[in-house]
Amino acid sequence: MLITFKSKAAADVLMYEEHAKRILDLLHKDAKRGVITAAESGDAIAILEAEMAGSKAHHPSEEMQHDVALHHGEAGDDKEHEKMQFVSFSTRAYPLLEMLRAAHQGHNDVMWGV
Repeated sequence: MLITFKSKAAADVLMYEEHAKRILDLLHKDAKRGVITAAESGDAIAILEAEMAGSKAHHPSEEMQHDVALHHGEAGDDKEHEKMQFVSFSTRAYPLLEMLRAAHQGHNDVMWGV
């Protein structure tokens, strides 16, 4: 399921619910419907920036690398699948972070599920 974040300050940001949920959990918000007010946006930006900095310090887990190796087999062949690519938390969160920055600067709210 998709979540569409809306603000007068920026273009809509679409995210899969499973990816948005991690961000919204950090901000103590419900994934189904909610708002980050202009007053809350400064704190939300700081929380996301801190989490993004922390996630950049960690590489993909050994467990994920093990799963990829099992999928590709001992010979390393791809079994006609596209090469697995890791998408970091920072990459997924960046569009929403930019929306929050624009909303904060313009004193606008960010809403979803409405």
